[in-house]
Amino acid sequence: MPPKPAFLQAALNSRDVAELWAITLPFVASEMNCQSLAVVRSDKGEWAIVSQAGLKKPLPTELLAEVLDRGGIATSGQWLVATVPGHADLLLVSFFDNAPNPKTATLLERFSEEISLAQSLVEERERDRSRIQRLKAILDIAAQWNRTLKMEELLRTMAETSTRLLNAERASIFLWDRANKMLVGRPALGVEGGELRIADTTGIVGQVIHSGLPARVDRHEQGEIDRRVDNKLGFHTRTLLCVPLVGGKGKMLGAFELINKREGEFTDADEEALIELASHAAIALENTHEHEQLVKVRDQAADEGQQGSQLIGNCSAIEALRSTIRRVSNTDLAVLILGENGTGKEVVSKRIHYLSARRNEPFIAVNCAALTETLLESELFGHEKGAFTDAHTTRQGKFELASGGTLFLDEIGDMSLSGQAKLLRVLEEKVVVRVGGSLPIHTDARVIAATNQKLAELVRSRKFREDLYFRLNVVTLDLPPLRDRGDDIVMLAEHFLAEFCLKARRRPPEFTAAARKRLLKHNWPGNVRELRNLMERIAYLSQEDKVDIDELAFILSPSGDDNPIFSLELPLPDATKRFQIEYIKKQIERSRGSMTEAAERLGLHRSNLYRKMKQLGMPTTDQDD
Repeated sequence: MPPKPAFLQAALNSRDVAELWAITLPFVASEMNCQSLAVVRSDKGEWAIVSQAGLKKPLPTELLAEVLDRGGIATSGQWLVATVPGHADLLLVSFFDNAPNPKTATLLERFSEEISLAQSLVEERERDRSRIQRLKAILDIAAQWNRTLKMEELLRTMAETSTRLLNAERASIFLWDRANKMLVGRPALGVEGGELRIADTTGIVGQVIHSGLPARVDRHEQGEIDRRVDNKLGFHTRTLLCVPLVGGKGKMLGAFELINKREGEFTDADEEALIELASHAAIALENTHEHEQLVKVRDQAADEGQQGSQLIGNCSAIEALRSTIRRVSNTDLAVLILGENGTGKEVVSKRIHYLSARRNEPFIAVNCAALTETLLESELFGHEKGAFTDAHTTRQGKFELASGGTLFLDEIGDMSLSGQAKLLRVLEEKVVVRVGGSLPIHTDARVIAATNQKLAELVRSRKFREDLYFRLNVVTLDLPPLRDRGDDIVMLAEHFLAEFCLKARRRPPEFTAAARKRLLKHNWPGNVRELRNLMERIAYLSQEDKVDIDELAFILSPSGDDNPIFSLELPLPDATKRFQIEYIKKQIERSRGSMTEAAERLGLHRSNLYRKMKQLGMPTTDQDD
């Protein structure tokens, strides 16, 4: 029988079941003309009054138990009790002035059906409202989690918000350490370090991660709880709800556990909500882990970059250079680095970058000497798709890529005058416009320039813009050539040799006293780069435990000697002889082996050239036809 309009109206108007009972019970009691009417719930052998109207008598517990067991409706004296269809744990209990008659029993049975339907409507609406509220709260929580990029903070926030949302005393997130077959629970209150480590087969959590299914324990099912964990935590578990944490690709990450519902026990709705929370938690955990890994790699790269940009040496020039670098690193001042080829201009620029607040941002190096006039603007400022014939895609320039970090312009002295004008404009305005574009793009790149040329002379000869020179020349670092660094040469040699021997998986050989002296006397026209290359060859080609002068000489020159032009260890007659030998060789090579042509270039008769070569101990095989 469909419910009367009064019940339907009550169901539609009631905010919850308690309000429904408060409205409908007086109405039903009046319709049935009974003294009192109550709704009673059975809770594991105990009786609880859910709502009542005028009830003053003690409940007839034996009659209630009988009706609960067999269902339907029953009377005893002035009591009439009926089940509520669809709600197995609810009974309608009425008390009359006189013993109830069959007509009254039929009326109560009809009302119980109507009440059942009305209650179902209210409960369904209440569940929907509660679910909507919980989902909204979960979405708010998920948004908060996804903004948290530190793992410890994220785990703590997850525990705090989930306990608050689901009214539990504690929460823990267990992450699965598969390699060690352990579960790592955090936060773990009462445990030193806030981290609990247990075997991945332990208790309910172990069951959940291996089965992939949620688990729930109430106050009457305590056997599955592992009390060893309680003992570690100094805590007593009464009720428990645990669901799996599954990542985006179906990978089991761990488990999400709630302990001790503050009122009653965990419900199906709680389980549904925790499963929803766990899905968001898994995404947040993966994102945070990925972010932390990226940060770790970035920091590691910055640390490696800083290690790779060390200035080896203790000479006064290097000590002064270190001091200046420390002072200018955390400024945005333009720096101009001067020095011969191979003195370490890029190493110094990296040192400035990695000691600055920009260390975690890009370091971009550009060799201006390698860029043609047509490529320069596109390389530095970028271009739009279709800007020129080969511009098939839009491309960011080096200024954009280095924004927030450092842009190193090497060999700035080789840049064309038109390129210098465009560079000056960018340095002044901090804005670039891509080739073929019109949109101004802000750039916050710090510029460090370097050259092996004398810019002041280039300015005087109008080959370098004076305004750009002064714009770049805020701080000037003049790098000393290696030949002027004294004992730093041996220190650098040992450093490079150890570095390359580590890669070659061998013990670094030691330099003999003669080899050290030879290193110090060499003029090092290639500076640190030349020394580094020499040490790399020794590391991979030398088989001895010591590096002697002969091996250095062999490596330095195929003839076994240093270039006589730069060697300062020979007496004048010997140096003169070596110069003549080398000079004659070069002329013969230039003449492609023609002795006649070589003699002409030397201003000698061919027979005199042969005589001179014999005097110098050179082979005199005639290579002419």
